[in-house]
Amino acid sequence: MTHRATAGGCALGFAVGWNISNVGAIADTMSVDYGVALATVGLFTTALFVVHAALQIPAGRAVDRLGARRIGFASLTVISVANLFALIAPDPALAIGTRALAGLGTALGFVAGIDYVRSHGGSPFAQGLYGGIALAAGGVALAVVPQLVGALEWRAAYWSALAVAVAGFLALAFGPSDRHRSKPAPSPTHAEDGSVERPSLLRDRRLYRLCLLYAASFGLSVILGNWVVTLLERGGDYSNARAGLVGSLILVAGVVSRPMGGWALRRYPDRIRPILAASFACAAAGTLILTAAGPPAVSAIGALVLGLAAGIPFAASFSAAARVRPDAPAAAIAMVNMAANILIVAGTPLVGLSFSLPGDGRIGFLAATAIWLLAVLVVPAVRELDPEARSAATVPRPPEAARRG
Repeated sequence: MTHRATAGGCALGFAVGWNISNVGAIADTMSVDYGVALATVGLFTTALFVVHAALQIPAGRAVDRLGARRIGFASLTVISVANLFALIAPDPALAIGTRALAGLGTALGFVAGIDYVRSHGGSPFAQGLYGGIALAAGGVALAVVPQLVGALEWRAAYWSALAVAVAGFLALAFGPSDRHRSKPAPSPTHAEDGSVERPSLLRDRRLYRLCLLYAASFGLSVILGNWVVTLLERGGDYSNARAGLVGSLILVAGVVSRPMGGWALRRYPDRIRPILAASFACAAAGTLILTAAGPPAVSAIGALVLGLAAGIPFAASFSAAARVRPDAPAAAIAMVNMAANILIVAGTPLVGLSFSLPGDGRIGFLAATAIWLLAVLVVPAVRELDPEARSAATVPRPPEAARRG
């Protein structure tokens, strides 16, 4: 049952992740066919993420109340309808409206997918696998959608997203039904007068550093993934197809590094803080290599380093969030994810605007490099990421003979 839930959740996450990059993958084509500036094409993605970010906590509440699988089906329905309407005409207002509607679907789907995996017994590795596949979907879109432009033109972004959503329906249909879960009482805190106070989700400061952690790792990787194709085309004179293949590594690499981060959390919980700090430093190095827009092999190394490093914090961020708020685990996960999407909403058009400045977008990528390095300073302590790590690390292991019995 756990395997079927993981498969269904990952298919849902793949459908959600595809919509992150399907438009950015052919930004120049969209700009020409829609007759708008490149910054306006950036607003197509911004429209999705504005709604996606705003509805994270309501989506989490809905999952906690109605069940992840049920909300997952609703998500795929909304995504399908949004992409069907987007196919009507290359009208900027229609594109912004349908992308906003797709944001409703992705908000529901992302939280539903990871909670579906978690609630059916998925380990940190399985949750990381979900995150890796959801992120990799955006990378696959960067590689695949440009190949479809010759036959489908601007509609390639929407037809491909529709096909992926249908596949998600089929996979989720074979997954197990939602489990009935009784909610434990929320962990109380004590006010100054000694009375018991139960903090609301937004006032729970234990979640704030987790929000910063995930905002840096996921938010920056999505922003850079949306603009790396344009950077390599303009700054390195790559073809659209070659730039898409190189840029796709940023997001595709998450299918390896997000489960790997979950494995590290489980295997080395007492060392997770330096592991996360190192991942941010490596992401900065990868971004700097990409900024140079040098030979394709060098840029591919930069994209791969960036993608592998950016995925490491995923499992730690969401496992800790669910542990902090066992009364509303999906809503806590949603709050952490909301922080990343707020960064995406603000950062995607800003990096797009940097293409109108000298350097063909390099200024935006250099700013992202600086943020990666600053993120090293806000990595939470081990006890915040895994309260059991310290005690587990200090408990003496029994002698081999005693373990055998």
